[in-house]
Amino acid sequence: MTTPADHQLESDRARAALSAVRGEVAKTVVGQDSAVAGILIALLCRGHILLEGVPGVAKTLLVRSVAAALAVDTKRVQFTPDLMPGDVTGSLVFDNATSEFTFREGPVFTNMLLADEINRTPPKTQAALLEAMAEQQVSIDGETHRLPSPFIVLATDNPIEYEGTYPLPEAQLDRFAVKVELKYLSEQEEASMLRRRLDRGSAEPTVDAVVDAADLLAMREAVEQVSVHEDVLHYVVSLATATRSHPQVAVGASPRAELDLVQLARARALVSGRDYVIPEDVKALAVPAIAHRISLRPEMWVRSVHGSDVVGQLLKRLPVPRARGQGQ
Repeated sequence: MTTPADHQLESDRARAALSAVRGEVAKTVVGQDSAVAGILIALLCRGHILLEGVPGVAKTLLVRSVAAALAVDTKRVQFTPDLMPGDVTGSLVFDNATSEFTFREGPVFTNMLLADEINRTPPKTQAALLEAMAEQQVSIDGETHRLPSPFIVLATDNPIEYEGTYPLPEAQLDRFAVKVELKYLSEQEEASMLRRRLDRGSAEPTVDAVVDAADLLAMREAVEQVSVHEDVLHYVVSLATATRSHPQVAVGASPRAELDLVQLARARALVSGRDYVIPEDVKALAVPAIAHRISLRPEMWVRSVHGSDVVGQLLKRLPVPRARGQGQ
């Protein structure tokens, strides 16, 4: 049985490891602290991550830097309009020597898959990742192939308003634990970015691997020791239920969204040094965990209403349970 002292030790280790990752990422990426925090929390709860932003805000650089700071096997796929499902999952190849078909693994057979500009490929290829993301396996010609553990998808996409993009299917969006939006930097941060580039000259910044697969799996196990009070669970359910009855929403949050939100809140509690979840953990992660999973009514597009607006309204409207400590 895990004692409070053991949990505190695991929490301290997790925070130290994540702080080291953030330090390495900061060598290449200026600002975007909230995005980095969201990515790391999602990694702790076995979640896949979707990064969205206009071209040029360092989406690809950010995921490459996070991957470099983790000593895990990493592969990158540039999603293009002509990419086929087999190019991602693998395919059967005829072997002339044996006169048999053999399975050749695709880039999805890795610990961390960097899916760059995932919404520039047609839905058929996007859907090839569904089974991998949900069940950590792929099925080819009736045969199931397990993926390595841990398995994480870090995907980037461009806003759907941009030319040459395909909307991600609702089923695939639901498999991303969080959607992190990258904004433009502040003027001060952009000036810092330019100065850093001038100071380093032609030298490329390097990111050192500071967390390996075993460390990541250990931190994920530590998340499982974080307790959640019944009142907080009911708060999560109330939030999800409210999205389903909201007049601006066509399809509300799924049960998977509730499961992911609870796990994200537990991970946030762990890195905050607590072995219990408080309502503020849920509120802090509700928008990135739920907003991308709800489908708004068609007329909301014209009114420029987004899922984040709806979730934000509900967070202000719903009663928040009283925070409880360890003695809950």
